[in-house]
Amino acid sequence: NVRVSRANLLHEEGGGFAMAQARLGPGRIHHCMRSIGVAERALAALCARAKTRRAFGQLLARHGATEQAIAWSRVELEQVRLLTLKAAYMMDTLGNRAAMQEIAMIKVAAPRMALAVLDRAIQVHGGAGVCQDHVLAHAWASLRTLRLADGPDEVHCRTIARWELMKSKL
Repeated sequence: NVRVSRANLLHEEGGGFAMAQARLGPGRIHHCMRSIGVAERALAALCARAKTRRAFGQLLARHGATEQAIAWSRVELEQVRLLTLKAAYMMDTLGNRAAMQEIAMIKVAAPRMALAVLDRAIQVHGGAGVCQDHVLAHAWASLRTLRLADGPDEVHCRTIARWELMKSKL
């Protein structure tokens, strides 16, 4: 137990947890924006490598698998960007409580997307993608850690599923 004089209380007694929770939403938006930024950097590295590296007599950029990796990376990036914008908009206009489901969704979607884009970039870089000469391996490790630090995906997915089940009409 900690004793704090009334003059030093930030809110009513016992309200510290609610204050901390209110600050978590904006922090999670920040983490998602950082994940999007990392994914953009990884996609740029993937494209740069694909335009300079050759395999089987042609640039990697001309191979269908590389084109698919680039395309899916852009699609997934934009999906998460829009979901993050929606969550931020809801927080600004309706409040954190109204945006709880969207916040839970971006906590799952953003790091997963960024890890998928990073994995594709690492694949195109080959061995160079996992060495410490390039930022990709460090970025992958940092984002993988974020998925654990912000709570396991399974907890967020359970929360999302319960909201959906409450909303659904059987």
